[in-house]
Amino acid sequence: MDRYLHGHAEPVVASHAARTVESSAAYLLPCLRPGLRVLDVGCGPGSITLDLARRVSPGEVVGVDASAQVVAQARSAAREAGDERTTFEVADAMALPWADDSFDVVHAHQVLQHVTDPVGLLREMARVTRPGGLVAARDADYEAMTWAPAHPGLTSWLELYRTAARGTGAEPDAGRHLLGWCHSAGLTDVAATASVWCYADEAARQWWGGQWQRRVVESGFHDEVLRQGLADEGSIAHVVEGWRAWTSSPDGWFVVVHGEVLARVPAAD
Repeated sequence: MDRYLHGHAEPVVASHAARTVESSAAYLLPCLRPGLRVLDVGCGPGSITLDLARRVSPGEVVGVDASAQVVAQARSAAREAGDERTTFEVADAMALPWADDSFDVVHAHQVLQHVTDPVGLLREMARVTRPGGLVAARDADYEAMTWAPAHPGLTSWLELYRTAARGTGAEPDAGRHLLGWCHSAGLTDVAATASVWCYADEAARQWWGGQWQRRVVESGFHDEVLRQGLADEGSIAHVVEGWRAWTSSPDGWFVVVHGEVLARVPAAD
């Protein structure tokens, strides 16, 4: 069973709930049109899912996640939005409960970096995508993240994160591997792109740096680095101080690099 490094602590889920198609799946926007049937794999609290639903209405959108906790939050968000068409289900992404050729688009945002068999997941996503449909994925590349000003606490954070992620059997630098993983999954008609999140103004620093100050001590990351013996509470406090210093700096600048793929599922022979 894959271990999700971040877990579902409040600051983690809150950061996920701020994501939209515009901020997190803009590469997919030109492919969306009314009437499509879309599956959002690893949907979390459903903000991207509900945004996808608005863009393909009156098409059907389904969100799935392994966590019953966040599926409940996604259903609540749908009720609050007055969306009665979009559905959310608890499901194993490696064994999706739909027949072959069920969806026009199968999408996953920040999911492949957390699983031990990303190629297998892409094959499963392709299985439920109709011939001619699209498998879409976007994932961060942690080693490619960069920031200023430098702080040893942030350097430690990145080293701890990448080591802890690999300790769970996952690949934190997934963004650079998406194209190769698609090819290994038998998807050859693939368009690969990249995009970034950039945090460089006061509001963005307070949001990005503030939530990471909390995630370092409240989320699954904290528990996992301790469980793996990678750090003690003193080391974690040093990481928090790095995030605090970055957040308070008027020169603070942080870029998250993402890889993206749009893979066209071939017609059956």
